Formats: sequence, structure tokens, C-alpha cells
Amino acid sequence: MSFAFAKSGPGRSYSGRFYIIAAIIVAGLQTLILGYIVQSRASILEHGAQVLLKTAPIDPRDFLRGDYVVLNYDISTIPVSTLTGGIPAQAGEQTLWVRLKRQSDGFWGIAESSFRQLPAASDAVVLKSLPFYSYGPDNGGTFRVEYGIERYYVPEGEGKPIDEARNDGIVSIAASVSSSGTAQIRSLVIDGKPVYEEPLY
Repeated sequence: MSFAFAKSGPGRSYSGRFYIIAAIIVAGLQTLILGYIVQSRASILEHGAQVLLKTAPIDPRDFLRGDYVVLNYDISTIPVSTLTGGIPAQAGEQTLWVRLKRQSDGFWGIAESSFRQLPAASDAVVLKSLPFYSYGPDNGGTFRVEYGIERYYVPEGEGKPIDEARNDGIVSIAASVSSSGTAQIRSLVIDGKPVYEEPLY
């Protein structure tokens, strides 16, 4: 009878060390990436330009999804009449830059939009849309865009009052916008009063 024994020489030891080191490196990279995302969000909330956005009605069946609410904004529909620089001739994925200015009612609305980056202005904030599909000049009279702030998470079971307030047209969002055009929700406002505030971390 013969027995086979696994080799435990230097090669096997180096292989084990390699996998341990690789695992440490991967874990370290994941931690760095997560830390960067958290810090970027906190930086926008702390240092970004402050805007108040009016929400717009949507199908009530789509407004509430478990523990988060789906948000639609007046500024989500971009009139072609606000465009400067024209519409790209070719259909395909595009990004819109949207200049917002404060209006007499305190909310921020669309003053200008462009498929090219808009320069900064002291009395305005520029938002960058998420990529969307443009049909070119045949797109119609408006563009429908999102900004990455279309969901707001609330404690489980607390979405119903927000749904009702939305139906009454008294829900708005206070947001911070970075110099690069990225927005983060600071708080959800009902009837002029902040209801949920976002912590920095």
C-alpha cells in the first residue's frame, strides 16, 4: 500500500503568500474606493452651491417604492427653446448642461441649457444631467433628463405621508451642487419645512 503526500515545499508557501497579499490589496482598494465615494458626497453637501428644487407630479403608482420615494422635478423637462449651441445632428447618448437661476418664489429654474459645458456664473448654478438618449433634431420640443437625485430613501413605512404631500404639491428638495455639476440631496422639504436631513457621513 502506498500513500501520496501533498508537497509542502517553498513553491506552495509562496503561492499561499501571494493569495494573501492579493486579497489584502483588493480589500485595500475597495476601502479606498468606498472612502472616496463617501468623501466626495460629503464634500458636495458641505461645500456645494445650495438650490431649492420644486418637485413635479408623476404617476402615483411609481412615486413610492418600498423605503424610497421616486422624485420628479420641474427641471427634469428641458424645453428645446432654452438650448444654446443647437442639437447634435446624430442620434445617440448625450449629456446636457443646465443652468439654473433662483426665481422670485425661491425655487431654482432653468435659464439655459446646452450639449456643451456651460461656463460658471456668479448668480447661477450649472447642473450636469446623467447620460440620456437623444434622437437628434427630431427629438421634439423637450428633452427628458435625470440628475442622479431621483430617489430619496426614508425609514421603512414612512413614505405614505410624503406620497400624500406630493399629491398636494408641497414637496420640494434642498440640494447641493458641486462645481462639476454633480448634485446631492441635502434634505426633503414638506410645506417649507425640512423633514429629513442628510448627514455628511
